[in-house]
Amino acid sequence: MEGDPSQFESIGSRLGFRIVSEGPDQLSLVWHGTRFPAFLCLGIAVVLLFVSVPIVEAIRQRGFAGPAGSLWYFPVMNLILLVVAFYLLSLKRTIVFDHRAQQVRLVKRSLLRRITLCVSYGEVASLRLGIDEVYSSFAVAGSSADQSYPVPSLRLILTGGGEMLLDRSSRRNLESLGQRLSQRLEKPLERDKAFLP
Repeated sequence: MEGDPSQFESIGSRLGFRIVSEGPDQLSLVWHGTRFPAFLCLGIAVVLLFVSVPIVEAIRQRGFAGPAGSLWYFPVMNLILLVVAFYLLSLKRTIVFDHRAQQVRLVKRSLLRRITLCVSYGEVASLRLGIDEVYSSFAVAGSSADQSYPVPSLRLILTGGGEMLLDRSSRRNLESLGQRLSQRLEKPLERDKAFLP
């Protein structure tokens, strides 16, 4: 195994990989980052451009002593929103099951870095459908940030005793994906009692 499986644990509740290509030699799954917040930030940044560009021009002509000098935070806020939007759009996870190389390759990519994890088929003991307890990340309307809720997950169980998160999604999608991967890897598909309806 090359890489650290803990780097591929997800904080969020859902990933929802989709199959991009499937052939006798290779199966590729892809997850793109959170699109709604990314496009929301991008939309707000584009709208703020109509305010920010005149402010920047006024500051350039008259300096910070002019009437627009006190509005310097609009262009800064606009720039921050653009950076956040591009970062969210750059998030991507890929899982490739390469039958020819007998290897599972996970890649986690963002604007800032790229992390890779490679595991040979021989290191995989089984696949497991289970339930993860995912903690809510925000305290909203009097709720506690320590609250958790169950989310279905699909994991690779390694021969050394470790495990790797592959996906979190609906039970139906994970059941279908788990059976497909079990046949491809020729490994058993286990189901936790909590996963069964």
